[in-house]
Amino acid sequence: MTLALEPIADPSAPLARRNPVAKLAAALVFSLPLIATLDPVTPAIALAIELAAIPFFGVRYATLLRRAWPLLIGAFGLLITMVLFAADRSGTLLLELGPFDVTTSVLTAALGLILRLFAVAVPGVLVFATTDPTDLADALVQNAKAPARFAIGALAAFRLLPLLGAEWQMLTLARRARGIDAGRNPITALRLFVSTAFALLVGALRRGGRLAVAMDARGFDSAQPRTYARKQVFRPADTALVVGAAALSTLTLAFTVALGLFRPII
Repeated sequence: MTLALEPIADPSAPLARRNPVAKLAAALVFSLPLIATLDPVTPAIALAIELAAIPFFGVRYATLLRRAWPLLIGAFGLLITMVLFAADRSGTLLLELGPFDVTTSVLTAALGLILRLFAVAVPGVLVFATTDPTDLADALVQNAKAPARFAIGALAAFRLLPLLGAEWQMLTLARRARGIDAGRNPITALRLFVSTAFALLVGALRRGGRLAVAMDARGFDSAQPRTYARKQVFRPADTALVVGAAALSTLTLAFTVALGLFRPII
């Protein structure tokens, strides 16, 4: 629940105070070429650039690591998946795990996927870690011309995310107070997890329905032109951020091609 909920950056940092749409566009432009190649060099260079840019967003490395810890779990899952199901097992044999041969090609493919996971995810984490959700919704409507109903609905859902964690804890404590505890029984723990998740889903759907009715009652679905309390301006520095992200992405891809390491997906 702490992956991307509230801004944690220094708001005076050069890139943290850029327009939310500009930051979102820059992250998208920089990440798109990473899905065009299978080699590990391209995402490695991109990740190095991203890590070097983190101080300009006003985010501490330790804070980013705490926010991005789910990526470590995803990386471990990718490694296990490649070891078990990789089709190409050519190269030098490094380790035998029963029927599974761990070769250099398997580790190279796994490394490429893991680096790509981090290189694609880190820009998104930086965007949401340095952007107020309300500013993002306002910028989407004012600068990206997104439908107000979509932007405000997404903002409302984003604001309700922390409640899911609080409700999960409340449901768990309520059941424990009634003497319902899994203890060390894995089957009982699984049943309690499923039932708690179902109760959380039902509560979320009810809250979403009430919120939708409340928003419609306040005119959020009206076709009348809306006014904005906070004006979002797209400045030349915001354009420079998007252009710079596109240039760095192009240079990264060109460097990989020049080295002869480019491996297109198709």
